Amino acid sequence: MKEGASVARAKRTSSRKPAKAGDLDGCPMHDLRRKLNAVGLRPTRQRLRLGWLLFGSGDRHVTAERLYEEALAVHAPISLATVYNTLNQFTSAGLLREIAIDGAKTYFDTNLANHQHFLTEEAHLLVDLPQQLIDFSQLPEPPEGMEIARVDVVVRLRRKQV
Repeated sequence: MKEGASVARAKRTSSRKPAKAGDLDGCPMHDLRRKLNAVGLRPTRQRLRLGWLLFGSGDRHVTAERLYEEALAVHAPISLATVYNTLNQFTSAGLLREIAIDGAKTYFDTNLANHQHFLTEEAHLLVDLPQQLIDFSQLPEPPEGMEIARVDVVVRLRRKQV
C-alpha cells in the first residue's frame, strides 16, 4: 500500500513544472525579499514583517510608534527598539526617506521621489504635496565642493480661527 501511494505522489510531483525565477514576480513577499537583498539587508523575520506593513499598501508616512502599534495589531511580536532599528536600517539603505519635524517627531516616508509635505498640526498628519505647487527655480548656489541632495519643505496647516 505504501509503495502505491509513493508512486502516485512521485508521478504528481514529477509532472509539475520546475519553478523559474520569474514565476514569483508579482508576489509581494518575494518582491520584498528581493528589495531587501538588493540593498544588502538580510530578509530577517522582523524586517519582512515590518516591510510588509510599510510597503504593502502603497506610499505612506509612518512614525516608529505608529508602525509598532500596527505590528502589535497583527500579532507580530516586535519590540519598539526593533522597529526603530529597522526603520533606521531601511533609511540608511535607501528604502525610506526620513522627515524630522521640529527635531522631536520623525516620520518615515515610503515615497522616495522628490516631493514636499503638508503637516496638519492638530492631527500630526503628514500628507504629500504635489511637486508642481512649489517653485524651486531660484535655489541658492551650494558652497564649493557641495551639491544640493534634496529640498525638504513642510507646509504646516491648522484650522482657521473663527
